[in-house]
Amino acid sequence: MNQETWHSLVPNYDIYEKKINQVSELASPSFWCAQKRLQQSLSAFVNSNASKICLVNAPDNALYRRLICSQLQTFTSAPVLTTESQNIQDILGHYSASETGELNVYRPGLFVDAQNGFLIVSATLLLKNGDNWPHIKAALMQNELSPLSINKNLLANPITETTSAKILVVGDRNQLADLDFIEPDLLTGFGMFGEMELELALNEQSIDDYLSFVKWLECEYQLPTLGSSAIQALMSASARFSEDQNYMSLDVFWNRALLTEASVLATDKLQLDALAIETALDKRYQRENYLPERALSDILDGQVIIETDGERVGQVNGLTVVDIPGHPLAYGEPARISCVIHFGDGDIADVERKAELGGNLHAKGMMIMQAFVSSELNLDEPLPYSASVVFEQSYCEVDGDSASLAELCSFVSALSEYPINQQIAVTGAVDQFGRVQAVGGLNEKIEGFYRVCQYQGFTGQQGVILPKSNLKHLALNKDVIHSIKNGDFHIWSVSHVDEAIPLIMGKPFRGEDESSVISKIAERIENYEKHEHPPTIVEHIKNWFVKH
Repeated sequence: MNQETWHSLVPNYDIYEKKINQVSELASPSFWCAQKRLQQSLSAFVNSNASKICLVNAPDNALYRRLICSQLQTFTSAPVLTTESQNIQDILGHYSASETGELNVYRPGLFVDAQNGFLIVSATLLLKNGDNWPHIKAALMQNELSPLSINKNLLANPITETTSAKILVVGDRNQLADLDFIEPDLLTGFGMFGEMELELALNEQSIDDYLSFVKWLECEYQLPTLGSSAIQALMSASARFSEDQNYMSLDVFWNRALLTEASVLATDKLQLDALAIETALDKRYQRENYLPERALSDILDGQVIIETDGERVGQVNGLTVVDIPGHPLAYGEPARISCVIHFGDGDIADVERKAELGGNLHAKGMMIMQAFVSSELNLDEPLPYSASVVFEQSYCEVDGDSASLAELCSFVSALSEYPINQQIAVTGAVDQFGRVQAVGGLNEKIEGFYRVCQYQGFTGQQGVILPKSNLKHLALNKDVIHSIKNGDFHIWSVSHVDEAIPLIMGKPFRGEDESSVISKIAERIENYEKHEHPPTIVEHIKNWFVKH
């Protein structure tokens, strides 16, 4: 039930095979074929009399500014300048004056050099020199330039310069948000916005744009020609990088780095094939997998307890993604999530949250999960049990709601006393109606649990439960796919809690069947209310005195 075949777990681009085979016939490959939205913004900015500044959301890097500069030059014959300087004096101009106010040296800035044209700068320039924003704003709004004194002496007769240059600012979304804080009316008042897209939605119409981008990379960086198999391998790697089979990465740095390394490793230096791309990816992983290997060795040595066989009440294998600052590789790692039940007032303690190791999104996921279970039990009174849910052996902050399905499984297992199959790991978020929702980092999560199963020994029943809506995000490692083909490892996709519980606990979640999880929990609550009221502290003391 719900088991996926390996075909649905890897990208398949056979429908584009004909166009891929004809890629050599592309007449004029271009980076800009896949940036039609930004082209429209640049064209509108060139032709606008009202907009004096254009903010472009793009990586804050000289390469992208040069690309924008070259494209802007196709729309106008006016001068287009770009600078990497972070010195505001180079933009506005500067002078030195004597103590008596006489001019010693004066050098016009780039605003003058770009007269009647365009100046492209980094967003960092404006953020670093926020105190001088009024000078830049005056140059844009009133065409008045105020050169800066480099020795703090002022001129007796100030220099008067005018400019009609426009400015184009390139920065990422966080930088643009900071600029919006400095000047809230920047876009609504006198500015324009453009966006460089680093991912392309793939379809029958856009495949030509993507192939044009790939051919542009070949030409721009003198790379070997990509054969059909190499292009498909690049597309699969791109889908993994973007975490979506239907989106291709347009990140120039990522694509260039991968293709450059593949060209070094290729046996045929004139044409790359799929093997060259896959070898480059394997080599990259080998260079970056020290931390994942250390994490795996801790599990195999028993320092971190992860069981991949047998059954346990209230314990489930959740899946996490570890992303360490300064380390290029995010990797998956299973985590044991456990729940214990005791008599109480119905409170469900989120240990991570109480220990200040759980983020806001994790707390939200826990509360949603609790609300769903309470709704399903349909109780007239508070639950007579209290629970404690925890990520075992977790020593850093846990955030996100992707473990809420696993936490639900551990909770209802502890309540019903039905055991959970430890051969199966779980990931997914849950809403208040029991629907299982998509989460991130699926490839890394699955591969992390796969490696633990591989080294602890395959049983033929191991695998991962994940949201059905996440299937399009999968681009699994070839070793995992090979094991799935052989029946050593499995993937089950679910869209509701009703589908997940039978897979991991072997019992229906709800229904008239007395063996259902909900029925078992209801029976346990009913028995408690009839017969199982625990003695109070006073009664414990009295009993102790009677015995002694």
